[in-house]
Amino acid sequence: MAVAAPAAAMTDAAPAVATSGSAAAPAAIAEAGVAPVATAVQDSATESALPPGGGPVGTRALRRGLPRRARGGPWPPAGFAPAAAMSEAVASSDPAEPVASSDPAEPVAAAADDALEAYAAATTAPDASAPARPRARRALAAVGLVLLAAAVVLVARWLRTLDGVQAFLAAYPGEAPMPEGAPVGFPAWLAWQHFFNVFLMVLIVRSGWQVRRERRPAAYWTPRWNPSRKIGLNLWFHQSLDLLWLVNGVAFVVLLFATGQWMRIVPTSWEVVPNAISAALQYASLDWPTENGWVHYNGLQQSTYFATVFVAAPLAVISGVRMSGLWPARATTLSRVYPVEVARAIHFPVMLYFVAFVVVHVALVLATGALRNLNHMYGGQDAVNWVGFIVFAGSLLVIAAAWVAARPLVLAPVAGLFGRVSNR
Repeated sequence: MAVAAPAAAMTDAAPAVATSGSAAAPAAIAEAGVAPVATAVQDSATESALPPGGGPVGTRALRRGLPRRARGGPWPPAGFAPAAAMSEAVASSDPAEPVASSDPAEPVAAAADDALEAYAAATTAPDASAPARPRARRALAAVGLVLLAAAVVLVARWLRTLDGVQAFLAAYPGEAPMPEGAPVGFPAWLAWQHFFNVFLMVLIVRSGWQVRRERRPAAYWTPRWNPSRKIGLNLWFHQSLDLLWLVNGVAFVVLLFATGQWMRIVPTSWEVVPNAISAALQYASLDWPTENGWVHYNGLQQSTYFATVFVAAPLAVISGVRMSGLWPARATTLSRVYPVEVARAIHFPVMLYFVAFVVVHVALVLATGALRNLNHMYGGQDAVNWVGFIVFAGSLLVIAAAWVAARPLVLAPVAGLFGRVSNR
């Protein structure tokens, strides 16, 4: 019948697609209840050879439209329909003569739609084992890290049994050489800077990770001085924290050199290199260095703090500025010399370094005399009591509260003080 011919052409689309690599189309069409019409055309289409760069001989590409499901692809799936069936349908239809049919066209077309939709669902259904794969990889990675750590400890302990290594440890016990007149202890401003730096870094890493992962921002922020610019609310929060971190860092460096505290973290002798190696070997063997952090750091601590303050932090700043709106848009030559892709390649690894530094730093503080170490930075005294621990616990509560509060419901009113917040 002339009315059924277009439906037959649509039902032939699914088998035609099946020739390109899927066997799910016949079952999907059978379940939808569509009669096998125009089988001769279908057989000729499915048995035809694929010419290079095209579909089966005698077919036409399906016209695709909007998706039928949320986050779905264009519908129907990419494929081909027999061109002969389409031309026969046009030729057999007679507009001057009404066609009487017991089978209305709309149910047939709807059945064809259901068939193609079932085929699309069958060919694009997600693998049920997909969610388990990331968990399995993470579990294997965790087991691998534990085994690697155990191997490092065993190798370090074996090295310390060698005569040459024992002589090296005796010559370089791990202490960093300090110049005369180096300050002893930690002033109150340093303790405050230390807390505020940790506070900002935790929120910076959190907001930066949100910016990296989000597909569509929950809200947008437009500055008052530049109405044509619009960024996501999380990006605004991340960049605002960056500015505070930069101001805090500049104040830290200025006070560091004004009070002489720079001598604690800036190497002044090449002896710091063998002492850093000695301290690393002692840490790896779980036989901690015995220096007093209230007086001086060991070689590994001094080298790491120097790299963090004077290498990693500037790299984070110069890469972050290049990726932000602070970068001058008209500086074409400078942008060509320092492309944004280079800044992105620097910024993320630097973030990973800071995360690793904080994790290892906190772990060693707690493992090498928690009460005394926390008293040095949070209690301002070289004693073993609970004062520093209590202040440290309070600082963690403040950081946790800020972590929970850092959401659009709280950030939007604050961002509104400096610009306009909108949903799109």
